[in-house]
Amino acid sequence: MKSQGLPDDVFDGKPIIGICNTWSELNPCNGHFRQLADHVSRGVWEAGGVPLQFPTTSLGEPLMRPSAMAYRNLMSMDVEESIRSNPIDAVVLLGGCDKTIPALLMGAASVDVPTILLSGGPMLNGKFQGRDVGSGTDVWKFSEAVRAGTMTEDEFLATEACMARSAGHCMTMGTASTMACLAEAMGIAPAGSAAIPAVDARRSTVAHLAGRRIVAMAGSDLIPSRILDRRAFENAIRVSATIAGSTNAVIHLLAIAGRLGVELSLADFDQIGRDVPVLANVRPSGAYLMEDFYYAGGLPALMGRIRHLLDLTALTIDGDTIGDRLQDAPVFDDDVIRPITSPVTQEPALAVLTGNLCPDGAVIKVSAASAHLTTHRGQALVFDTIEECHDRIDDPNLEVDATTILVLRNAGPKGYPGMPEIGGLPLPRKLLAQGVEDMVRISDARMSGTAYGTVVLHVAPESAAGGPLALVRDGDWISLNVPNRSLTLEVDDAELAERAHSLDAPRPSSTRGYMKLYEDHVLGADAGADFDFLQGSSGSAVPRQSF
Repeated sequence: MKSQGLPDDVFDGKPIIGICNTWSELNPCNGHFRQLADHVSRGVWEAGGVPLQFPTTSLGEPLMRPSAMAYRNLMSMDVEESIRSNPIDAVVLLGGCDKTIPALLMGAASVDVPTILLSGGPMLNGKFQGRDVGSGTDVWKFSEAVRAGTMTEDEFLATEACMARSAGHCMTMGTASTMACLAEAMGIAPAGSAAIPAVDARRSTVAHLAGRRIVAMAGSDLIPSRILDRRAFENAIRVSATIAGSTNAVIHLLAIAGRLGVELSLADFDQIGRDVPVLANVRPSGAYLMEDFYYAGGLPALMGRIRHLLDLTALTIDGDTIGDRLQDAPVFDDDVIRPITSPVTQEPALAVLTGNLCPDGAVIKVSAASAHLTTHRGQALVFDTIEECHDRIDDPNLEVDATTILVLRNAGPKGYPGMPEIGGLPLPRKLLAQGVEDMVRISDARMSGTAYGTVVLHVAPESAAGGPLALVRDGDWISLNVPNRSLTLEVDDAELAERAHSLDAPRPSSTRGYMKLYEDHVLGADAGADFDFLQGSSGSAVPRQSF
């Protein structure tokens, strides 16, 4: 190590602090992390530690194919083994883009050394033609407007520079913002850090202070398994409900809990979050963006408004409790962070459905759905693949109307493979031209946290694993009843058994490498889509030493 110019006293008992950096020029959300890591290093040096930065796989949502989700588990393995195999006393994790935060936490939880998660922060608000525009949410709206002929392609392209005008992740309450908020709510991230814009100097200050704090944590018992206990997950579910967080958070929290041995089920999300009102007036379920959310007081202010619903005894990286963090957390804008008496919606943001079409569950983001469609009965129009959907959806002769339920299968963890964000199927062009703005859509895929619509996701078991979704045929009647939490395929059991008997077994699409490993070992969405052999942690011990 002296070859790097480190003086002798560096090796005299000082704690070695790993800084796990997801910087990559292929991941623009995390493109500012070199500078952020340097601020962490300053804090570590100042507090008497030795900071050593190391890279890991960086998962960029905009560019990776076939799906960034396919590589979340790979990144978590890289993080886990990098921390365990190197002489690291404690670690700071730098994450931002959607899958990076859960992958980092999954990996670090599996090793269980003192850990701080530092998020990279959202972009500045987008500005287009005198109004705020949000990444993701407005992209979907504008793209449908182009397909409907109400917006030109040149206007659509002009929004790009207006929307992505600074470093940082999506400034809507998509998966990146949701996971940053939940990491803070669980006490594994610094207080008040989730919503600070990426380019705000206060983001660098938090990084510096995180460097100081991790040195104090080194050698202590403030390890992830003490902080990320059942109390932390219940708090995260309630906070996710009040921010109307991304449906992807369900899968990620289940996966993190699985690494820690914390009992958590899909049903918990419905039961624990059912009585929590949506107070964050942030897109796609509200009107504002993350920059506004930060100026209104950020996550501490929001959590303060539901403190009566939280377990205030849950521990944090500071050695205090969540309750201590919320002692002085004022709200500065009651329209951005609503009072309990004036919520964005009193209805829960998320619902978990069951029924013969989803025996192991499915989810729907109620806060982003059309109220008139949450109780709906319609006939199925089935697409076996997303490619088939794109080939057919704009056919003027497609037999479809506004009451039709669009069904996509073979898009789950095994079936795609990788469970991409394609559940928010495009609406047929001929219906867009008629003014139809939403339809019920059902799939075993995921949906971007920035997206909206009456979309049933994560249907489990997935079709490629023999789930009932594989048995749906065009014209079948399907009944969706969100208030009753049910999703029903109106076909009798005898007919379904006959269809199942004649169904061909799915053939794996991968024959080698990581994707074969993925297909062979990935669990269902209801279990977090982690690998079966990664359940439970392994700790930090290295069983054999090199000589």
